[in-house]
Amino acid sequence: MNKVKSFLTADQEANVIKAIQEAEKQTSGEIRIHIEDKTGKPTLERAKEVFLYLKMDQTKQRNGVLLYVGISSKQFAILGDVGIDKVLPNHFWEEETQLVTDLFSHKKFEEGLIQGVKKIAKKLIEFFPYQADDTNELPDAISKG
Repeated sequence: MNKVKSFLTADQEANVIKAIQEAEKQTSGEIRIHIEDKTGKPTLERAKEVFLYLKMDQTKQRNGVLLYVGISSKQFAILGDVGIDKVLPNHFWEEETQLVTDLFSHKKFEEGLIQGVKKIAKKLIEFFPYQADDTNELPDAISKG
């Protein structure tokens, strides 16, 4: 069976998407998840390619966040857009990355993604609170490669 298709069950994927939707009700930030089997490129380089491919650099406030998962290559990264980088300290995503990778190491993929989304949202709320005129600029669905 394809590793990307079997990474999360349909119910687990729905739960992760629900976590994204709940998070985005509290922040103007946009959160996406991309899952693929593997890449031969360095993790952040590949995450940047996916970020641009998903047009995450085109949000109004440039406050998109990508959670990138490479299954077979055991790669994970969190990448924020330039609007986030301007207001957040260096190494901002280290705690979230550690949380997710720790849960992944115990094969708790759904929980890892949900907890990662929640922690990211908590930090985004501080700098990018939800606005009354906020629109969902990017799909909440998990992209797969």
